[in-house]
Amino acid sequence: MALTIKYCGLKTPADLDLAVALGVDMVGFMQFPKSPRALPLADIGALVEATRDRAESCVLLVNPDDALVAEVAALRPDWLQLHGDETPARVTEIRDQSGLKVMKAIKVGEAADLEPMPDYATVADRLLLDAKPPKGADRPGGHGNVFDWGLLENVDPDLDFMLAGGLSLTNVGEAIEMVRPFGLDLSSALEREKGIKDHELMRAFMAAVRSAEAALEPTDARKAEAL
Repeated sequence: MALTIKYCGLKTPADLDLAVALGVDMVGFMQFPKSPRALPLADIGALVEATRDRAESCVLLVNPDDALVAEVAALRPDWLQLHGDETPARVTEIRDQSGLKVMKAIKVGEAADLEPMPDYATVADRLLLDAKPPKGADRPGGHGNVFDWGLLENVDPDLDFMLAGGLSLTNVGEAIEMVRPFGLDLSSALEREKGIKDHELMRAFMAAVRSAEAALEPTDARKAEAL
């Protein structure tokens, strides 16, 4: 079971170089001023260019207008990640305008929050399930919280998604075993100080993910032999 791993909220060339060396599939850069991980567009452009041919790059936007979409698209990242309240129609507009692949984040707090998944799946290239922000929060994202993974039991197994929100070294193995996501999106879990990546945590998380993947392989192999 090979998960797609995204390290998000990277801010420096050193963060990027380590993520690539660890074998991540995607790296994410924040373009949202209220985030402690936010970067100016010029810095994002430099990191996107430094990522090219090494991993897939993704720029996170929150309810962007057409002008910002155009500015970010001009940097030529591989992906746009929409983490606001964008409707399926707006996701379609942004995807068409930018010409880029789009990942849409869905904020989960209860079963009803998952109902739009099929609608978004028809217009986005990938879905990301994150914890719903705390009431009164001034920025999106899981804020380091875990949502109830049991809510995903009835999700269409053909709907691939990445999992985010409150993942830690102590629960990432359980998340992989219980949820079986397409991939993991990690950001605050890689920090000891808000907005600043900890390189030892970056290494430890990749080791934990690979260990959990390896633990699942014998079971998956037995299932395949039984078919």
